[in-house]
Amino acid sequence: MSNIREAVMDLERHVAEQGWDQPLELYALVPTVELLEAEPAAAQMLGITEPESPDDLTPVQQERLPDDVPLEEALGRIMWPEGVAGCALVMERLVVKGSDETLAVDEDPGTSGKETEEIRMVAGVVRDGSRYSAMRLRNYDTDEDVMHGDDLVPALTSALALTLDIELPATAPETPES
Repeated sequence: MSNIREAVMDLERHVAEQGWDQPLELYALVPTVELLEAEPAAAQMLGITEPESPDDLTPVQQERLPDDVPLEEALGRIMWPEGVAGCALVMERLVVKGSDETLAVDEDPGTSGKETEEIRMVAGVVRDGSRYSAMRLRNYDTDEDVMHGDDLVPALTSALALTLDIELPATAPETPES
């Protein structure tokens, strides 16, 4: 089993150091052991000398997704090669308080005076089906206040899973109550 939790949390800390108002970023998650073998110079440039665990994953930043294409459509065009163990996405959004509605940070909320809160989400998935997410609120911008878990941002991790050609679990058919 891969170390998706550590990869997501490391990535969250890394982007937090860069501050807020960052663009959406996509990362390939590659096994650190394989990166060291295949690209020792790149690993050295990233400061990777030896993985702590054989399951460690290293995020490798990808080209930016097009701004003029909806995220779902852009992700729908991606199919990772087999050497990529997983992928992660970092994005900032506005959340309308008291709802599950999210908006792009630069989008006009048009929320009729509803309060919004800025969040940063980091979501990652790997080919074995493991997923993990972290969420940081701009108003509670400390490492201790970062929320994280396996199913924190299920829609985003499901969209990322499709880029890896992972079968999503089928929902059980509803059975009538007797």
